[in-house]
Amino acid sequence: MSKIGKINIQIPDKVKVLLTGNTINIEGPLGKQSLTIDLEMFELNINEGKDVSIKPKKLDMNSKRLWGMNRSLLNNAIIGASSGYQKILELTGVGFRSALKGNKLNMQLGFSHDINYNIPEGIKIVVEKQTLLKISGSNKQQVGMVASQIKSIRPPEPYKGKGIKEQGQYILRKEGKKK
Repeated sequence: MSKIGKINIQIPDKVKVLLTGNTINIEGPLGKQSLTIDLEMFELNINEGKDVSIKPKKLDMNSKRLWGMNRSLLNNAIIGASSGYQKILELTGVGFRSALKGNKLNMQLGFSHDINYNIPEGIKIVVEKQTLLKISGSNKQQVGMVASQIKSIRPPEPYKGKGIKEQGQYILRKEGKKK
């Protein structure tokens, strides 16, 4: 039995969940999302627009593996449509700064050139300070992917801690060379 799969998903007041064929359409104040669920393997119950439950039609090894994952994907889509997801990145280093130029994020990260990152559709990036980026959107996977791509441009190094990191991320620091 899946511990995660058994839990019902509460639907907020502003979110509408509709089942059309194998596709679940989720509509909320922050956008629309659609998920495809195999209805031959799973049974989906929407109770008066207040909560959603997903259960396998028969318990076997394959349905046990997919039960919790499908429930988590549905929960993430509902949360994304109602409140959204957000990641905060910090730029640490002398002269490291960022600015928005239209639909591009311009970053100066200590290289001999500026880095321009194209912001994908559905993602909003806000530069609070020159060294603080707020990435937000309704799709959890897309927000995490954009944050990961930006962090991979200049990962934090262990000696001085220079680079791009998530807010609150711990960097294991090393001691420098001794005489």
